[in-house]
Amino acid sequence: MNKKYIVRLSEAERQVCERAVSELKGSSQKARRARILLQADADGPAWTDETIAEAFGCRVQTVENVRKRFVTESFEAALEAKKRESPPKAPILDGEAEAKVIALRLGKPPAGYGRWTLRLLAGQVVELEIVESISYETVRRMLKKTG
Repeated sequence: MNKKYIVRLSEAERQVCERAVSELKGSSQKARRARILLQADADGPAWTDETIAEAFGCRVQTVENVRKRFVTESFEAALEAKKRESPPKAPILDGEAEAKVIALRLGKPPAGYGRWTLRLLAGQVVELEIVESISYETVRRMLKKTG
């Protein structure tokens, strides 16, 4: 089968890959991607994707993805992990809502309470409709972050 993305490493790129493998600097995933590139090199061993996947304990799709990123993006992009453009989940509290929670926390607690608890704060935030629902743990993290 003809491969769509052919890897041809320059001498400098080959040395970077060999150094990443031998020194194991960076993540283990970076070392694995360096090994994949070294073995997929058309001017070198030129192993098949199946052989590389079996040798390094990964899926064939992983090998294909590394090969594709090398050809379409760059050598550095193929070695480094892809950065997320946005977090997997949007934050519950934005800056304005955080300010309201902090102001609430600094105010007097409700009648019958000596001080604010995290659960009490979370309940009050929902009651005041600052957010639809919130965990006391989210309130704790936010308060810890803001100091």
